[in-house]
Amino acid sequence: MDQALLTLLRSVDTPTVCNAIEVVQGRRGFAAFTRGTMICTEPGQAILGLAVTARIAAIAPPTESPAVIRARRMAYYWAMHDAPKPAVAVIEDVDFPDCIGAFWGEVNTTIHKGFGLSGALTNGVVRDLGDLASGFPVVAGSIGPSHGFVHVRDLGTPVTIMGLRVAQGDLIHADRHGAVAIPPEVVPELAAAIARMQQTERLVLDPARQPGFTYAKFEAAWDAFEKART
Repeated sequence: MDQALLTLLRSVDTPTVCNAIEVVQGRRGFAAFTRGTMICTEPGQAILGLAVTARIAAIAPPTESPAVIRARRMAYYWAMHDAPKPAVAVIEDVDFPDCIGAFWGEVNTTIHKGFGLSGALTNGVVRDLGDLASGFPVVAGSIGPSHGFVHVRDLGTPVTIMGLRVAQGDLIHADRHGAVAIPPEVVPELAAAIARMQQTERLVLDPARQPGFTYAKFEAAWDAFEKART
């Protein structure tokens, strides 16, 4: 991806990306997106980057030795630090739907932002809402006060976040609506598809925003819109 496409994708919301993927594919039915309502700590900002995946747990203490747990934790941070950028931390809490341990708070958002990541996507818990690193959005499954016994289970494996299957290196776009995994084959045509989709929507939006918008004007606009859209 060139810088212009990255800039464009950061400027649009996730529903726009979801629709644009269907424009490129020429059909409806794209399904690589999250389900259900998620929490976004910075609603006006989109997250974009290649997925760096891991799984965590927090309800029960780890059964492995402290040395093993620490080594895996440090390997996790190295993976985040060394990941190709732009990157998104995509973390599955295996306790879902009963997640209690906030992996994401002031400390981890600050560390990951310092490592150059764009944000985090998780089905787990976020906390420290008044103290999170600015400019590092977290799209999470819930808000809670405790870290529980949170520990890293594994790194780099496929994860599932609110129904969305994500593999290491998948291109993720996320915001307050949830997240999508962008298929690599659509990337070369994505910018043109976004422009086409926005132009198509204006066939209805522009007349609807004008004074004197009658049903007859709506009907004409909607007819043009239906003929133009996917």
